[in-house]
Amino acid sequence: MIKIITVIGARPQIIKAAGLSRAIKENFGSQIQEIIVHTGQHYDENMSQVFFDELGIPQPDYNLSVGSGKHGVQTARMIEGIEEIIEKENPDAIVVYGDTNSTLAAGVAASKIHLPIVHIEAGLRSYNKKMPEEVNRIMCDHVSTLLFSPTKAGVDNLIKEGFSTENKPPYNMDNPGVFHCGDIMYDNSLYFSELSDERSSILEQNNLVSNEYVLSTIHRNDNTDQSERLSGIFEAILDLIVTFDIPFVLPLHPRTAKLLEVNLSKDLYHKVTSEKRLKIIPPVSFLDMIALEKNAKIIVTDSGGVQKEAFFFKKPCIILRPETEWIELVSCGAAQIVGWHKEKIKKAFTQYFENEHTSFPTLFGDGKAGVFMCKKMLETFENSKS
Repeated sequence: MIKIITVIGARPQIIKAAGLSRAIKENFGSQIQEIIVHTGQHYDENMSQVFFDELGIPQPDYNLSVGSGKHGVQTARMIEGIEEIIEKENPDAIVVYGDTNSTLAAGVAASKIHLPIVHIEAGLRSYNKKMPEEVNRIMCDHVSTLLFSPTKAGVDNLIKEGFSTENKPPYNMDNPGVFHCGDIMYDNSLYFSELSDERSSILEQNNLVSNEYVLSTIHRNDNTDQSERLSGIFEAILDLIVTFDIPFVLPLHPRTAKLLEVNLSKDLYHKVTSEKRLKIIPPVSFLDMIALEKNAKIIVTDSGGVQKEAFFFKKPCIILRPETEWIELVSCGAAQIVGWHKEKIKKAFTQYFENEHTSFPTLFGDGKAGVFMCKKMLETFENSKS
């Protein structure tokens, strides 16, 4: 048996971890022991605990309760806590997801004491190092032993940076294994889609009709912290509501909730809060989010995860960023990058609203990425013991 430590700290990672935990439980329960460490990077009840409960993820064995703070302070606390847990548990590897500070901290802590790192969602690049996430994902990739990329573009990015897909076992930091394995979030979306149909009443609660509303999420600090950008996005939303007479539903991230009144003019803030067709609601559960995504006509977001989920459910997506890690979505026409520019947002929306023939080719695997990753971890770390 091998022992792995899974490190999670933000809502998307908690959801991704459900896919791997489920694969272990259903297929490798006698071969893989998983220890879950929650850094507490997201501490809002609706943003973390509810996901453990709803998705049936095992409760964390450790919670560092780090909370928010400056990047350096937050990351340093995580490194200290994770290092202590590694020394206590003596695992065969540490598993990290994506690009948060929790991922960076685990990568630093593990690599310094030569513990193999498994990076899920390796190779993703926005090519914008002003984004903290871009720095985190690059640094973690370059100290990992197993790199699992959800897309061919991710593998291509790694090859550009000097990685080889021809490396042979035994794998280590200097001879890493790079694999195109499909997307763990696609596994989850398939698995939880039917459950969402059974359990979610979010549409009824908000008087929403399938395919007759727009779903939007806004949370990145590049958008929320700058008045010009946040204003451009909300001005566009208000114009689209009036032009097309279609409601927008906006599960409001805590970051955005705090900054709306601060970074919007009084007049715009009043229009936003008084427009009845703009339904601003609290953060929703994962099953409710799936229901909102599956039934929306169009999705407008700055979230990387929501971009993909829009694609999984065959919904056109407008990306409120100047770049995306998921370039395949743009290449096939399923998504458009518009940033925060009012007129670009409106133009892209109009194109999708009037076109029912957007293409959604198969890009993210067969729904069994979790099983593939477990097999590779067993091959790699069982052999290292013998």
